[in-house]
Amino acid sequence: MRDSRDPERAHPRSELPARDFVPAVPETWKGRATNRVQWLLAAAGAACLALGVGLAVDAVWTGGITALLMAVVGCVAVGLLVLFGTLAFVHVELTVDRHALEVRCGHMGLPRRRIPLEHVVGAEFAPRVTPRQWGGWGYRWRPEMGTAVVVRRGEGLVLTLGDGRSFTVTVDDAETAVRVIRHRLHLRRRMAGHGR
Repeated sequence: MRDSRDPERAHPRSELPARDFVPAVPETWKGRATNRVQWLLAAAGAACLALGVGLAVDAVWTGGITALLMAVVGCVAVGLLVLFGTLAFVHVELTVDRHALEVRCGHMGLPRRRIPLEHVVGAEFAPRVTPRQWGGWGYRWRPEMGTAVVVRRGEGLVLTLGDGRSFTVTVDDAETAVRVIRHRLHLRRRMAGHGR
């Protein structure tokens, strides 16, 4: 007779078949990807902006006010575009909960995209997403590939949406994100099946 202090008796093993086992999925999953090169580009934008301000404050040009004004406006405009365009894509954050997937870019969270899970039909792991595939960093659209948020080269995930379009995002630990999304989709389909 087995002793009652036996750990196997005190905590019997689960009899569930291996195929029914589902790893723990968090209620809300968050991941992000960062591109430190964007900080260098942002510094270049800040330098251009500073040059424009410097010209406006104490420049004495013999070429006339029109040339000075064009130089100042040009430097400030380019500086602001480069600065904000790069800071928006220094990093991307992906959040997956029971209802939707949300992508937020940069420190201000803009641009931002929220995709309800009811619009998602599949999720795939992409081991190698590159800016070259999409024509550069940032929020991208290509008619033959869909839409993407690319902040660095490397792993990402590809969503297939109900309208046939795809959405790609670079994120660290993309395999876990895909697993969480697939689990959520499975639960939604099962609940929809029981509701009939």
